[in-house]
Amino acid sequence: MNALEVSDLSFAYGSRDALKQLDFSVTAGRFAALLGPNGAGKSTLIALLTRLYDLQRGDIRIGGHSLRKSPRPALRQLGVVFQQSTLDLDLSVEQNLRYHLALHGLSPRQGGVRIDAELARQHLTERRHERVRDLNGGHRRRVEIARALLHEPRLLLLDEPSVGLDPASRLALGLHIRQLCREQGISVLWTTHLLDEVQPSDDLLIVHQGHLVASGRADAVSLEHGGTLGSAFTRLTATGAPS
Repeated sequence: MNALEVSDLSFAYGSRDALKQLDFSVTAGRFAALLGPNGAGKSTLIALLTRLYDLQRGDIRIGGHSLRKSPRPALRQLGVVFQQSTLDLDLSVEQNLRYHLALHGLSPRQGGVRIDAELARQHLTERRHERVRDLNGGHRRRVEIARALLHEPRLLLLDEPSVGLDPASRLALGLHIRQLCREQGISVLWTTHLLDEVQPSDDLLIVHQGHLVASGRADAVSLEHGGTLGSAFTRLTATGAPS
């Protein structure tokens, strides 16, 4: 079963179309990069996936559950790391995680086991009692990832998660998330406008002016549309959207 299926998805702000008949899926256990220039429609798609916006046309299925017909089961299959941090800076790492578990209705005992496991996985065990305010940007992102995985979702959505990080932290974050895919079987949808965040073996989705203009393994998309990812991206996004 695919972790995510987007079918005939369209969305408009009044008379302005933001997304136009998107169809794609994210395979279980795969890292998928959603790449597009600013204004391509990535933020609108994220808002629909997280139900900040209601669906207008089409459907989204997360872990086999329709977001239109069964939103609660669908959202339980989703972990989210937003572009802007939503951590409480004055709470400790552990307190932020316990608050998230309470929202999902997990008992303190059950939650404690999951917190211990996620802190270890994110290499944050020794920082569990530190205030989030005292962490650097890379460690804060790891706290957000730990929080997003506590309820054991099938799909992890990261919306431009490297914003504000230095180059070394950006690289480390990308390597860490791909390792989670390989070792834990987690599916990932990572949105970005930065070409260097896409690796040849990643699944790739390129959006432009609300259209999905290319999809497939990144190396195959690059070869088909220009030879390199940079040339392919330029070719696919330099002209008007397809009719």
